[in-house]
Amino acid sequence: MRSDLQEQKKQLRKQISALLKTLPEAYRAAASERISDRVLSSRMYRDAERIFAFISMPTEPDTGRIIAQALSDGKAVYVPKCIGKAEMLAVRIKSTDELERGAYGIMEPKDCSETIGPDALDLILVPCVSASKDGRRLGHGAGYYDRFLTGNADKTICVCFEKALCETIPMDENDVFMHRVISEIE
Repeated sequence: MRSDLQEQKKQLRKQISALLKTLPEAYRAAASERISDRVLSSRMYRDAERIFAFISMPTEPDTGRIIAQALSDGKAVYVPKCIGKAEMLAVRIKSTDELERGAYGIMEPKDCSETIGPDALDLILVPCVSASKDGRRLGHGAGYYDRFLTGNADKTICVCFEKALCETIPMDENDVFMHRVISEIE
C-alpha cells in the first residue's frame, strides 16, 4: 500500500512539474506578485517577528519581494540551508547579498552562524510542487520540510500557483498539513 502511495506521489509530482515548466513567464510574474500581496497583507505576516522563507526556484512563486519587504519591515528573516540528505537549518540573513548558489542549484546562506529552530519561528513559508486548498502539500520528495515542520504546522503558509493546485493530494503519516495555502486567486 505504501509503495502505491509513493508511486501516486511520484506520478503527480512528474505531471505537475511538467505543467510548471510550461507556464509563461508573464503568468509566473503576475501570479507571484499577487501571491506576495496576499502573504504580505495576511495577519500571519503582520504578527510575525521571525519569518522563515524559502528561496524560490524558477518554477515556484517568487519569494524575493516577500523577503525584501520582511527585511525592510525589520523582521528577522531566516532561509533554508540543507545539511546532508536529511536536515534543514533556518539561517538568519540580513540581506540577500548573503546568499550563494548551493545544493540543488538553490540560493542559500553563505554564513550559517545564526540559526533558529522551527519552534521559535512565527511564520514559515513553504514551497510545493502542488497543494490542495484544504492544506495538503506535495513537496519535491526529499522530505526536508516535513521533518522541519513537525509540530509547527500552525505557523505555515504554503504558496502555490493556482494552475498547480489539485483537488486532492496523496499523503502519508509523515506528510504535514499546511495551516494555509495561498495562490494568486486564493
